[in-house]
Amino acid sequence: MPIDYLPILVMVVVVIAFAAIALTFSALTGPRRPNPSKLSPYESGMPPFGSARRRISIKYYLTAVLFILFDIEIIFFYPWAVLFRQLQLFGLIEMAVFVIVLLVGYVYIWKKGGFDWD
Repeated sequence: MPIDYLPILVMVVVVIAFAAIALTFSALTGPRRPNPSKLSPYESGMPPFGSARRRISIKYYLTAVLFILFDIEIIFFYPWAVLFRQLQLFGLIEMAVFVIVLLVGYVYIWKKGGFDWD
């Protein structure tokens, strides 16, 4: 029924109104004293050098993706560990298949040089 979605609609309206009011209030009452140090980009306390549009090695992105990939796959071990006794032999075999797939992917990345840092 459409009436069941009324609380969600009210919440969305309240959130949008609160965000609009907060942004408007801070824009109207906030200090406006721009200076060169406030307008410069912040890079960990170091003065910026070069262009912000410089090229970054693809190894950076590859390392990030590999870390996320293996990190997320490790998360699947927790539910299995919690239900280990209930799953019995079936759960053990399924997790063995999962680990084998992980190891095949790991070896493939290793052979392709995905872990070389130079």
